[in-house]
Amino acid sequence: MNGAESLVRTLVAGGVDVCFTNPGTSEMHFVAALDRVDGMRCVLGLFEGVVTGAADGYARMADKPASTLLHLGPGLGNGLANLHNARRARSPMINIVGDHATYHHAFDAPLTADIEGIARPVSNWVRTSPSARAVAADGATAIAAAKSPPGQVATLILPANTAWDEGTGAAEVPPIPARRRVPEGAIAEAARALRSGGRTALLLTSPALREAGLTCAGRIAAASGARLLAQTSNGRMERGAGRVPVTRIPYPIDLALEMLKDLDHVVLVGAKAPVAFFAYPGKPSRLTPETCQIHVLSLPEEDTLGALEWLADEISAPPRPESLAEAWRPEAPRGALTIDSLAAAIGAQLPDQAIVIDEGISSGRDIPATTRGCPPHDWLQITGGSIGIGPPLAVGAAVACPDRKVVALQADGSAMYTLQALWTQARENLDVTTVIFANRAYECLKVELANVGALNPGPKALDMLDLGRPDLDWLSLAHGMGVEGGRATTADELNQQLAAGLAVQGPYLIEAVL
Repeated sequence: MNGAESLVRTLVAGGVDVCFTNPGTSEMHFVAALDRVDGMRCVLGLFEGVVTGAADGYARMADKPASTLLHLGPGLGNGLANLHNARRARSPMINIVGDHATYHHAFDAPLTADIEGIARPVSNWVRTSPSARAVAADGATAIAAAKSPPGQVATLILPANTAWDEGTGAAEVPPIPARRRVPEGAIAEAARALRSGGRTALLLTSPALREAGLTCAGRIAAASGARLLAQTSNGRMERGAGRVPVTRIPYPIDLALEMLKDLDHVVLVGAKAPVAFFAYPGKPSRLTPETCQIHVLSLPEEDTLGALEWLADEISAPPRPESLAEAWRPEAPRGALTIDSLAAAIGAQLPDQAIVIDEGISSGRDIPATTRGCPPHDWLQITGGSIGIGPPLAVGAAVACPDRKVVALQADGSAMYTLQALWTQARENLDVTTVIFANRAYECLKVELANVGALNPGPKALDMLDLGRPDLDWLSLAHGMGVEGGRATTADELNQQLAAGLAVQGPYLIEAVL
């Protein structure tokens, strides 16, 4: 048994049974080993950003890591943007990156690169296997690193000769550390803030935004009057009728400052203190008032759910929350297709237990409000700000949850970064309905142009934010990738297209022309 087969057997035995791949020559022994080992599903992506984004979406919904297979430094480099997003989402993931044989490095062949140096900024754990005899044990350690709280990106570099030389067979995964219990002092401090009489908010992120965490946070809010807020960007949020509603801090800095301006205390529940996405002239980086006190209930790697339960007991919270989202849908809109009617159309038809992929950027801003009372669903966001996550995130979520409809709300400019994911959706017959918000512009950047003080932009500046000349033809792009779809230019047409797309058991794309 060679090193590559030892590694594949280690991955499968360690519960890693999906591999999102874009291999090259140095990975061929790993590819060959996949046929000799049962239990590993392989999903091909035509660009490494699709591969890494899909592994992120899979981890968020499966609550366990997938593997990626990437080709040397350039292949890893192509996947960096979505590894950045995955690291921010705290998604467990194992990257297997092929490399030249150890003895070949001395010859400085064209693909030679500092793979460890490329990997470190987006990885929590990096290692290069020194020999085939070490590969299985290194793979087992990578699994343990990926599964360690709060979820980590592990990158294992596999020189070609360590894949083809004789290996050891599968290695056992080391024990996975449990989430740490929060200090008693953190509970006492949070309880004092809640009892202070000041205006207080709990700021939540994953996993506190899952149903058990939301229920406990709702009990605390019922006892204390605290507001429940979520970070602007979160890996996964469970929403919908019958669940405790949480308000996300808005992305636009002025709206965020207005929302938080009266707070005296913010209790961080696995979250970071709220800061502006960018620096703006004359505006603060910190979004809370100078007088607002920040309290840490739990760190991301700590037992957040246990901390919420402990805090609820500490303040004698009632057994159930008082506020749950009521079942409600907007009426199907008629007439012109606008941002408002787009949001209403999606709220009118969002399926029960849907997985929503949110990379709507500017055009999707009103959709959270129109879907608050829809049947229960999950909401996955762009976490690191690096656009192009939506289509591959949908791939990974659909692989993880084949029995649930994935609804991808997608800005057109961002979708162009990883539109190859549509081909993977077609190849795997993944149940994804994608709605492209075709405003034919980097609309968000038009707002940012003013926010950063770039006044009186001229034709060259505005041209850099325009996606016309020529307009993108999303139906042709989708058809070329093997995905059926339709175009909507009115709200009535969008209603019809959504009904058609949601009825299909497989991929469907809707171009919503705004």
